[in-house]
Amino acid sequence: MGGDLKDGRIVIVGASLAGLRAAEKLREEGFTGSLTVVGDEPHPPYDRPPLSKQVLLGQAAPRSTGLPMRLDPQVDWRLGVRATGLDPIGKRVLLADGEPLPYDRLLIATGTRARPWPNPQEAALDGVFTLRTREDATGLAERLAAGPRRVLVIGGGFTGSEIASACRERGLDVTVTERGPAPLIGALGGTLSKLAAAMHRNHGVDLRCGVTVTALRGDAAGRFTGADLSDGSRLEADVCVAALGAVRNVEWLAEAGLAAGPRGIACDAGCRAFNMYGIVTDDVFVAGDVSRFPHPLFGYQLLSLEHWGNAVAQAEVAAHNMVSPGPLRRPHLALPTFWSTQFGLNIKSVGVPTFSDQVVIAQGTLEERRLAMVYGYQGRVTAAVTVNMAKSLEYYQHLIETAAPFPPAPGASDRPLAAEVPIPSDVPDPKGLSHGPTVALTGHLPDRRLTVVPTAG
Repeated sequence: MGGDLKDGRIVIVGASLAGLRAAEKLREEGFTGSLTVVGDEPHPPYDRPPLSKQVLLGQAAPRSTGLPMRLDPQVDWRLGVRATGLDPIGKRVLLADGEPLPYDRLLIATGTRARPWPNPQEAALDGVFTLRTREDATGLAERLAAGPRRVLVIGGGFTGSEIASACRERGLDVTVTERGPAPLIGALGGTLSKLAAAMHRNHGVDLRCGVTVTALRGDAAGRFTGADLSDGSRLEADVCVAALGAVRNVEWLAEAGLAAGPRGIACDAGCRAFNMYGIVTDDVFVAGDVSRFPHPLFGYQLLSLEHWGNAVAQAEVAAHNMVSPGPLRRPHLALPTFWSTQFGLNIKSVGVPTFSDQVVIAQGTLEERRLAMVYGYQGRVTAAVTVNMAKSLEYYQHLIETAAPFPPAPGASDRPLAAEVPIPSDVPDPKGLSHGPTVALTGHLPDRRLTVVPTAG
């Protein structure tokens, strides 16, 4: 390859959002070499958020979710081909169709897949779904359009809640089971999860918390008919969606000697993958949902994110760093942000709500269903979540980026500070949830002892 970073062979494994944006960015940055993108799905890159929203409501066709390309990245697309291994010494990606793919630099952007229902026979029943791919959404939307008597959603995370919301909007009876004490508690903590639970119930969802599904039932023809629950009850339903969180696609790297595991692939702030000994590689980069990267605002703990905005921002940093010499490389320091629409609520988040010991409602109220909640850890602001109040988020983003003191000073809120005393943020242990958090900090967990914050007299 020589010293020219703008030339040579780059391979991107993963043909979704991060892979596409990285390919575009490499060309924008002047990369003139050969660029190959490998993807296990047969489709060109498409957008996943609409699958749990517009597609399930019948408002958009699954094929209409293709991602627009900002420019033609002149890529050799290898779609419908699975990567099966990596030889980092010979610098080759091994593919299911047998032909190894040589590279000078590699970007791993293999993302996640839906966690399947753990019993394979039950998961194979006709009427049992997960929601991750375009095919999943096509099949589920057809079933919902046919008017099932009841839909069972297992898992009260963001995907499960959005599916339940779509079912109610279609007028379908829906039951949601969540092992934890409330929906969204793993992402937002206890206070806001109470609002989420109220919204489910106000919209007619049969919400059952603190219970698990112990078995899925089928008839002689192999059709799903219902489920047994841990409280001894039995539920009849004809469609089931397992919304149990995501699994990171790292199995193909088992023999590659990288720092890859169930939480993803660890990398430095410049998106360079670590090997299994914690030594940074210089030719293997990582981006998107499959990555774990250190963030200075969160104690340099490794952050795993399943968020659209992070996939784009990190892919662009990785691409820049792949074609730039050391001193010109940039860190990926973007703050996590995400949004969700469900039951008429627009929920937006910035920062890491689970990295908190206290919360305060800074604007609005739970009763109004319009509020801004600010999260703090050891006396500084670490996250904010708005409900139907998205315009406030930018202000709180600035507080997080500048490590502003918590609770935020008057002026950061529309009420006198004395009116709202910070309360524990009530972040649960993720092991007690049906679904993983969409943001996970791995390292030491914030200690749960509360810091005493003096309030202004």
